[in-house]
Amino acid sequence: MLAIAGALLLMAFYSATDGGRLADDHVLEGADYVGYSVCHRITDRSFTIAGRQLPLCARCTGMYLGVSLTFAVLALAGRRRWAYLPPLRVILVLLGFIALLAIDGINSYSHFFADLPHFYEPRNWLRLLTGIGAGLAMGVILFPALSQTLWRDQQTRPAIGSVRELLGLVLIALVVVLLVLSEQPTLLYVLGLVSAFGVLLVLTAVNTTAMLILSHRDARADRWQQAILPLTIGLLLALIQVALISFVRFSATGTMTGFPGL
Repeated sequence: MLAIAGALLLMAFYSATDGGRLADDHVLEGADYVGYSVCHRITDRSFTIAGRQLPLCARCTGMYLGVSLTFAVLALAGRRRWAYLPPLRVILVLLGFIALLAIDGINSYSHFFADLPHFYEPRNWLRLLTGIGAGLAMGVILFPALSQTLWRDQQTRPAIGSVRELLGLVLIALVVVLLVLSEQPTLLYVLGLVSAFGVLLVLTAVNTTAMLILSHRDARADRWQQAILPLTIGLLLALIQVALISFVRFSATGTMTGFPGL
């Protein structure tokens, strides 16, 4: 996964510095289809590069950047086989992040209807911030769940063991938020692709976990070579899911951005 992410980053940097030709950028177009399968992609609720919106809306950009960041930090910290969920106090903080996303999402959705009460004016930076908090929560839950179903010699330790460790992850996430808000084209391009990669990462993790449990083949891998096959199947299923959802949605709406009438 880290190798794929690294390749995406190199491709992103090359394309983003190649004369700024974003309109016909095939890498970004591919990421658009990935984002289209899970995100409304309403233009005015998305960040843009030279007038071209990112593959995901501001909130989803934050969510899937948060997941990608969590997986990367935990993997680089050598916790790839740490298979326990965080302690209760950490889970409560993560639930708070999800609650903030829900509150901001409901308030944002209410602005589609003039007669509904609005608590405050929605902002893309708020969508990004609440999204990345929820993404951290998703990543902290998915990472040990995948480790638990993948590895035989898993470590009986929580991937995030304390609120202090979570705070370190949050601080890194805030740096990512500032990078997005800088609106620097190359950074936005790279982070936009990483967020689309995060969609595939989530689907691959969920698919692999479910497949191993349902087939009663969980906790059998000792080496990465033995983990490649289930992860590859999970990724292929994720690509099929993205393709089917995007096809059905485009057939129904005829648009790649938002929904008819919005």
